[in-house]
Amino acid sequence: MIPTPRPPRWLAFAAAAVFLLLALAAAFAPGVDLALAGWSGAHRHPWLTVFMFHLTQLHRPAGVLVLAALLVGWMWKDGARRWALLAGLAIPGGLLLNVLLKYAFRRARPSVGEPLVNLASYSFPSGHANGATLLYLTLACWLWARLPRGRARLATAAALAMIVLVAASRVYLGAHYLTDVLAGMAEGTAWLTICMHLAAWRQAPRGAG
Repeated sequence: MIPTPRPPRWLAFAAAAVFLLLALAAAFAPGVDLALAGWSGAHRHPWLTVFMFHLTQLHRPAGVLVLAALLVGWMWKDGARRWALLAGLAIPGGLLLNVLLKYAFRRARPSVGEPLVNLASYSFPSGHANGATLLYLTLACWLWARLPRGRARLATAAALAMIVLVAASRVYLGAHYLTDVLAGMAEGTAWLTICMHLAAWRQAPRGAG
């Protein structure tokens, strides 16, 4: 049985602190956000737009839930029942938390750089970046626990690359500001770290520690 890991506690606090700093930057220092949104809108290419659009469509919340269900099924079939339970609770729970945070901050979507997608929902933090972080970090942690270190490092690098690509697609398409996607990544990291600590605590022997 592959145990669920216990990441360092400081990671959750660090990610939460980054989230709060990004929230402050979004509210009081939006200059970088506006500049990058304008630059991105002026440097689009047809082939890249098609790629980014399909990537972002795959990682909308419904798509992440489907991919998460496939991951849970893979874990369950592999005998990693605790991992399956962790993924089955942490990923949907993190998506729900993102919706609540959007209504807490109520930041409007970008209106500069000619956005290619028009959404009525709020912008901060990015649900796509959060969902990709939850999905691919969970996958990376599981593979890190079950694969040889060399292959585990490659899997982790690929997972991080996917998170960055999904986040970049949202800025490229004009759906989010930079602080939105960075906050979504920080949110997902903090939430998953907390969930992993809870899972590790639940599987610890009674009376241990």
